[in-house]
Amino acid sequence: MKPTLRTVARQFQELGRDFHNRGWVLGTSGNFSVVTRRTPLQLLITASSISKGAIRPGDLLAVDGSGKPMGKAGRPSAETALHLTIARARGAGAVLHTHSVWGTMLSERYGAKSGFELTGFEMLKGLEGVRTHRHSEWLPILENDQDMAALAVRVEAVLQNFSAAHGFLLRGHGLYTWGDDLAQARRHVEIFEFLLETTGRMLPWP
Repeated sequence: MKPTLRTVARQFQELGRDFHNRGWVLGTSGNFSVVTRRTPLQLLITASSISKGAIRPGDLLAVDGSGKPMGKAGRPSAETALHLTIARARGAGAVLHTHSVWGTMLSERYGAKSGFELTGFEMLKGLEGVRTHRHSEWLPILENDQDMAALAVRVEAVLQNFSAAHGFLLRGHGLYTWGDDLAQARRHVEIFEFLLETTGRMLPWP
């Protein structure tokens, strides 16, 4: 069934309040999207510069496969191109982006290595298709860029090079993850944010 604006808005409202309360989308940070049509590709995505802790139905915009708004005035998230790239490359039904403290800190800690490994944690089994805590999850880190078209090209390359990855970090910025639907994408955010905080707390810091 095609997701409706009313349904997605209600889901984003609940999701946004939860993530905001956890400190993952403070201020106007973060963005959420759901695929409403695969061919041609269309998304419902949060508008630019809104609080994810207080999302209203009018804060969602429908965009086409080039990122242009469809039938309604407004400015979609500046990172719409990244959502579209992930939706295409992974066949994702939903894409979620958070700006947590631990995601930001670890993206700086390991940015020069372009990523880091998560392994040995039982929570890894919450990632789709993972069956053992011995799983090795490489979390790529990309340098941030205000040129979204250029960044989208690099995101696509990373998704091709790390075909088993369930997410990635933008350096000094935050986490991107996705799922077949919004429920799976939300689970992936919760798993990654747990793993990021756990990893960060275990590290020696200056």
